[in-house]
Amino acid sequence: MFIQGDLQALFDALYEVGAIDPVLKMDWSQVTSEMARNQNILTDTVRLINSCSGDRELLVQKLKFMDGKSLNYLAMEVAREFAEFQDRKELH
Repeated sequence: MFIQGDLQALFDALYEVGAIDPVLKMDWSQVTSEMARNQNILTDTVRLINSCSGDRELLVQKLKFMDGKSLNYLAMEVAREFAEFQDRKELH
């Protein structure tokens, strides 16, 4: 499942709730492996985020009530999707 809508708005919301800096300091290979074992957490989190339809205020509100693991997974997924977008953009 992919994040729908404006990735930049979601990144900004994640930054606003303080979820970006901790993820930058993590061992990404470990978090990525953990995410693979817990796909249900990421899937549920992405569904919740997609239900916000890009509404930045609603995104921030939902993020404030998420547990740390869900926030970490979401921040990693945003980074991954940004990277994939850049790769596709550079191929054309």
